[in-house]
Amino acid sequence: MKMNIEGFIDPKFEPIRQTYEDNFDNGLDIGSSLAITCEGDTVVDIWGGHRDIAQTLPWEENTIVNVFSSTKNMTSLCAFLLADKGELDFFAPVSRYWPEFATNNKSEILISHVMSHSAGLSGWQE
Repeated sequence: MKMNIEGFIDPKFEPIRQTYEDNFDNGLDIGSSLAITCEGDTVVDIWGGHRDIAQTLPWEENTIVNVFSSTKNMTSLCAFLLADKGELDFFAPVSRYWPEFATNNKSEILISHVMSHSAGLSGWQE
């Protein structure tokens, strides 16, 4: 079954539509949206599929979702740029850059532990 993709794609970016549709056709996704800007202009703003596992509720233009890990790519890029400039050492303790972090037995946690999510820190207290 061909997925109904709605929204806008600038003709120069039309190949993105097929790649997006392939995610549904290959069972990699049941619903999503994608927006891309290029030099300040929206060139892709599409959505399709369903927002529930039973596939009874369509994905809509303004479907609200939880977004996890949305900053990982930018954080990693910034960290690598700092490391490239010699301003960040992945094998240094976090407390070298943020002294207060060392409280509560965290003095041995390295930047690499935080970057790889292996520091043993919980994201939620409750």
